Amino acid sequence: MFSKQFDFIAIGDITTDAFIKLHEASVSCDINKEHCQICMSFGDKIPYESVTVVRAVGNSANAAVAASRLGLRSTLIADIGSDENGKECLASLRSDKVSERFVTTHKEMETNYHYVLWYEDDRTILVKHEEYPRTLPKFPEPKWIYLSSLGDNSELYHEEIATYLVAHPDVKLAFQPGTFQIHLGVDKLKDIYKRTNVFFVNKEEAQRVLNSKEENVKVLMVELAKLGPKVVVITDGPNGAYAYDGKDSYFMPTYPDAKPPYERTGAGDAFSSTFTVALAKELSIENALRWAPINSASVVQFIGAQKGLLSEKDLLSWLAKAPSNYQPKKI
Repeated sequence: MFSKQFDFIAIGDITTDAFIKLHEASVSCDINKEHCQICMSFGDKIPYESVTVVRAVGNSANAAVAASRLGLRSTLIADIGSDENGKECLASLRSDKVSERFVTTHKEMETNYHYVLWYEDDRTILVKHEEYPRTLPKFPEPKWIYLSSLGDNSELYHEEIATYLVAHPDVKLAFQPGTFQIHLGVDKLKDIYKRTNVFFVNKEEAQRVLNSKEENVKVLMVELAKLGPKVVVITDGPNGAYAYDGKDSYFMPTYPDAKPPYERTGAGDAFSSTFTVALAKELSIENALRWAPINSASVVQFIGAQKGLLSEKDLLSWLAKAPSNYQPKKI
């Protein structure tokens, strides 16, 4: 039925992001500069600077595009509506050589559409996931599955994915949980955690997964590994990233920015997907750590999560220009 094996199959929701650039707002944070809120005048007319519409995004769609640009045979398992927005998302995937064979179109339903309130170099996203009747399509056994954000009606769908993974032990799994997947809790996704080859979260997400206030990243990685993942990766924004393979722990600094970030959407997706692609290309964890921050550094120079994603040739060019201290180190 299928002529070639896919290197990389991403599973997760796809959406359109409409970036609304604000210039009349403020940000209020607590004393530790955490739990920040964006503030605007209530009951007023608030001018905005511009709107930029970006198609076919979402954690898994971004990962599928990153994998394709880095030279893997990539596809996406997702659900869309039969509207014009869905058609444009499919066209965007095709333009990036991501197979849309396993994207299911649902008649008389809408495709996800999110609004991104973009202020300074960061964003707040207004999200609404359509409640599609999800089911896992038949697909050729890939080398890697990349599982990420799905809507909050997908609990049974996760059970179907877990059943597939048990039945296909040779398939490697990268898991970058989205908000709902973290909210579901470890117990309901225990079979997925146990089958995970590489697990990605930021520091705050790690604390939520573990229901812990632990600040030591090394301790967080060890505790996450106890849930089943063979490799745990924790990103910590401008402070760098960490990885743990069950034996050794590593720290990796960020790639030095040529200029301040323009817009940060997709930096985490770029890191996680690029790290996974490096492993799919049979590179070491140390080399995966060298690759991943480069795509993040490129993505934040553009609007949206995909425009800045690099080809392998361009990524290696960035790597060749890296300063001597751009190296992972054991901690």
